[in-house]
Amino acid sequence: MAATTSNAAFFNQLKKYYSFYTGGFVAFVIILAILEQMGLPPKWIGYIFLFATIALYAGIGIMSKTADVAEYYVAGRRVPALFNGMATGADWMSAASFIGMAGTLYAAGYDGLAFVMGWTGGYVLVALFLAPYLRKFGQFTIPDFLGARYGGHLPRTIGVLAAIICSFVYVVAQIYGVGLITSRFTGLEFGIGVYAGLLGILVCSFLGGMRAVTWTQVAQYIILIVAYMIPVVWLSVSITGNPIPQISYGQALQDVTAKEKELNDPTTTLGAAELTVRAIHKEKAAEWGDKLKALDAAVAAGNGAAFWAEQKAKAEAKLAEAKAAVPLDEKAVKAAQKAVDDFPKNIDKLKAKWKGSEKGAKDKSGNVPGHATAFSGKGAEKKLMKEAKEKGVEPTPEEIAKAKAEDVKASNDKRNNFIALVLCLMVGTASLPHILMRYYTTPSVREARQSVFWSLFFIFLLYFTAPALAVLAKYVVYHDLVGSSFASLPAWVANWQAVDDTLMKIVDMNKDGLIQLAEITIGGDLIVLATPEIAGLPYVISGLVAAGGLAAALSTADGLLLTIANALSHDVYYKMIDPNASTVRRLTISKMLLLVVAVVAAYTASLKPGDILFLVGAAFSLAASAFFPALVMGVFWKRANYLGAVIGMIAGLAVCMYYMFITYDFFGGVDANQWFAIKPIAAGVFGLPAGFLGVIIGSLLSPAPAKEIQELVDHVRYPSLEGDIETRAA
Repeated sequence: MAATTSNAAFFNQLKKYYSFYTGGFVAFVIILAILEQMGLPPKWIGYIFLFATIALYAGIGIMSKTADVAEYYVAGRRVPALFNGMATGADWMSAASFIGMAGTLYAAGYDGLAFVMGWTGGYVLVALFLAPYLRKFGQFTIPDFLGARYGGHLPRTIGVLAAIICSFVYVVAQIYGVGLITSRFTGLEFGIGVYAGLLGILVCSFLGGMRAVTWTQVAQYIILIVAYMIPVVWLSVSITGNPIPQISYGQALQDVTAKEKELNDPTTTLGAAELTVRAIHKEKAAEWGDKLKALDAAVAAGNGAAFWAEQKAKAEAKLAEAKAAVPLDEKAVKAAQKAVDDFPKNIDKLKAKWKGSEKGAKDKSGNVPGHATAFSGKGAEKKLMKEAKEKGVEPTPEEIAKAKAEDVKASNDKRNNFIALVLCLMVGTASLPHILMRYYTTPSVREARQSVFWSLFFIFLLYFTAPALAVLAKYVVYHDLVGSSFASLPAWVANWQAVDDTLMKIVDMNKDGLIQLAEITIGGDLIVLATPEIAGLPYVISGLVAAGGLAAALSTADGLLLTIANALSHDVYYKMIDPNASTVRRLTISKMLLLVVAVVAAYTASLKPGDILFLVGAAFSLAASAFFPALVMGVFWKRANYLGAVIGMIAGLAVCMYYMFITYDFFGGVDANQWFAIKPIAAGVFGLPAGFLGVIIGSLLSPAPAKEIQELVDHVRYPSLEGDIETRAA
């Protein structure tokens, strides 16, 4: 009874604190809005948002500092379900969710729903298969469960390695997002912005571990959800007159669909102009394709070095021409210089860039994609009929049959990739160590279950809004940007091009002085951050969105870095190297490792190894392949044993990593290596069955686990909803 009263008092105290915090943050935004109207420069608004929010998180981190092991690793196991749900929501709302989700829906339409379905559906698996059982187990980390359930150091070691790999890939994506935000809204270079953001990550977790991260993440969730909702509500009111975007954006979607039909109709003014730009893209795609064919032919003939020397000479000639131009075009000089510099750096990367340029040009040479594309398509057949009409001939029945077969295959491949991605994201959600660790922090098994519900609720608020934001942003681009004059190009275009021209670029390809859709490059990672500027909202809203994106990236990065550092300090150092280590030594080593991992991750992020959404998706596939079979079989199958876990985790992780390596272009992989045309982001669809087969076969080929292990499974399998066990590792 005393414990219940104490928990209730703690819960009420937290509600009071965070109510004051929310009111204070709203007042802060209002004050900045007033100052903007009084003439405060936009750059200063960006600096104030950046440093004020980081200072706030640092303050929470400093106030939450602790030298207690249980507090550092699991926040003392006293986080109420509601607040753990908010912290989990912030932990989950990574840069991919906040920055990339609406952008993916903007670019891919229906296909982007795979992320919404996978990431939300995964929490059903968390609630049914893992969260309550891991909480009943009552340890500190996921490798802890693997070590105790399967016995010996090897399952724990493989678990540590897998946790480091998938968490590192994930944290690189978050730090990349931090660099993107800080560079745009403070004017810092991207590389410097990465390390500036890194300081914000470290101050949240360095002193107080999970305790500091938890209370910081609650604060970050409040900021990120407010920042996400305000622009989309504003857009909804201005476009539809309805302040509830989730139910009003259907009206805007109808307008977007009508606009896409107009852009695809060559009899309209916009459609005719669009057609000329697509023809230019088609020519460029052919040019890049010819370059790649010439390279392959030169390599086959043993003249690869001569080919690259010739290409470099051409690039140097273009650079000299750009420098001699009158008037001097600094952007053209910079681009030409970069082309020259690319040669000695990495020829493989340049080749990959050529491939990407060819693909991008091909993508823009076709029709404007519909917002909701589904799985059916008649691309090849439509192209055949169009070319035949231009030539004034009738296609043969064989040509029509071949085109139809290509369309059926493309449709099937698209559907299969959609399903594979949903599966990987769902299972990955139920396998990520930094998410599962959150359920160690609740006071009881009952609250662990309730916490899953609250987690899903707080995540739902953003995911339910993302499709509306995507449609409303596309509405603004189609109606306000497409067809307008290059002479009146909005300032936000130049601002974002200065940050990264792969995210934002508009070039007058047909020299008509007007902007066509095929002349616009908008990266998915840009949509949310640029929406306030696209919609012409006050800059303070842009700063608010940047603060929200920063909160999302920082909160996830905190949890991921802590997962890696804790796996190394607790599972490797304490459990395997020095079981008698003092509390001070354990926490000191954890903090040192946290710092080292953070710096390495920041350096990797500064290299821009891939777009945010791919890196995050890859982390889910890796986690699903490495952890899910061993965790679920460890809970639900008493026969699962040491050898099964070892083989299963190694097989799952190895197959997943191998598939990514041979198919993802950053590693030199090619589409031709794909199995069943599955994209590398869904590599877990192959690693997952390999993991389950490994656990089953390995377990059946070796003796059953010891009796005490099987009793542990029974103990974990039937969690008491009233009360909980004490932590056996404390």
